[in-house]
Amino acid sequence: MRAARGFTLIEVLVALAIVTIGMAAVLEALTSSASATLYLRRKTFAEWVALNQIERVRLTGIVPRTGTSTGHLTYAREKWRWREKVIDTQIPGVRRIEVSTRPLKSKHAHEWYATVTGYMGRAIGPPNPLAPQWIAGPIAGVPTGANGAGTSAPLAQPLSLP
Repeated sequence: MRAARGFTLIEVLVALAIVTIGMAAVLEALTSSASATLYLRRKTFAEWVALNQIERVRLTGIVPRTGTSTGHLTYAREKWRWREKVIDTQIPGVRRIEVSTRPLKSKHAHEWYATVTGYMGRAIGPPNPLAPQWIAGPIAGVPTGANGAGTSAPLAQPLSLP
């Protein structure tokens, strides 16, 4: 009768080493995923802070002066720093508002998480006197199907204006 054999100590150690390496890879992937999720969450909040800052300026109804201003606020239980640049555009009376945001306790003092651009002004363009007028029917020159209906004609077509 043969004696039953089990695993040798070397085989058990090799198996444990393989499991350890596999678990380390899984933990690294989980850590990386958690870090990416936190970073994307902060970028999303930074964009919302910037959009809110632009809307705050727009809601005052006063076109801001050109220049740069900074400040901080609390949003989503975190303190945020914002920088607002107001720049003249080539259109008289219209200014570009560029807001950059980052967490107040950011590791990199010059790295902005989000930058949003908006425009504000009092410039009004003249109305367009030519408005399209629409009629129903097939478009001239478009082939019709066997039953006389247009195969690719839309429901309406623009009239040509004199």
